[in-house]
Amino acid sequence: MPDNAPCPCGSALNLDDCCARQHRGTPAASAEQLMRSRYSAYVLGAIDYLQRSTLPAQQAGLDLPAMRLWSENSRWLGLEVLQHEPLGGQPAHARVSFIARWADAQGEHSQHECSAFVEHQGQWYFLDPGVPLKAGRNDPCPCDGGSKFKKCCGPLLP
Repeated sequence: MPDNAPCPCGSALNLDDCCARQHRGTPAASAEQLMRSRYSAYVLGAIDYLQRSTLPAQQAGLDLPAMRLWSENSRWLGLEVLQHEPLGGQPAHARVSFIARWADAQGEHSQHECSAFVEHQGQWYFLDPGVPLKAGRNDPCPCDGGSKFKKCCGPLLP
């Protein structure tokens, strides 16, 4: 996809002025911007970016081949951001509620999700609910934010 094409995330910007900036290494300014850039990464097959933008403590648990397969075998139909909810805290947390649409060999699909994010050292990360964190309630949080897991990222994960 050319960089001057409309950004897949649905913003009014072209790809080069929007999500491609995060894909090239510019930190997302908000959890919503990170979530939009992750959707665009699925559209573009940028699985390495999806891995880098997931909480580092969860990256080794990602099923990268499955993510790549889903990205490549889907025709991405659009993203609708419903709500961006900054939750504050130290480190900062946020939730982003959205609907992603795609089509594959089985037909058209949509996924309504409310994703959780944490900011650490100026970088936002996705908290993947499908990758368990190996931390007890009183253990330090794997986001390295300095708090106990039960007071930091723990309440945002199932």
